[in-house]
Amino acid sequence: MKPTPPVEAAKTEIEWGWPSAGRVVQTFDDSNSKGMSFATTTGESVLAAADGRVIFSGIGPRGYGNLVIVKHTNDLLSVYAHNRSLLVKEGATVKRGQKIAEAGDSSGGTQRLHFEIRQQGKPVDPAKFLPKR
Repeated sequence: MKPTPPVEAAKTEIEWGWPSAGRVVQTFDDSNSKGMSFATTTGESVLAAADGRVIFSGIGPRGYGNLVIVKHTNDLLSVYAHNRSLLVKEGATVKRGQKIAEAGDSSGGTQRLHFEIRQQGKPVDPAKFLPKR
């Protein structure tokens, strides 16, 4: 059986971009936050962080609201939660920087985009993938 490449190896295979122009208001913390959150305004563009295929677009599990999930490789997914409107459908191919949704309210009533990167189904720190701002 082949060993799984570390996160850093996967990072170099994909060119990542920021999913929001908003400032980061919550960082990854494996016990509290499974991703990062960006301050947004309602209707602001939510962008695909990397090229991939949409594998889910709809109402997500409790606490996620309107959700888009993009598959980038067999091991890597990106998750975009708390959207007002979804602009892509399941099966669509997306490019890094493409508008895939419009930001909405989180369950707490604040305007924010929740963004996750999952490797083999496990949340990992998006800051390790995203380019420096």
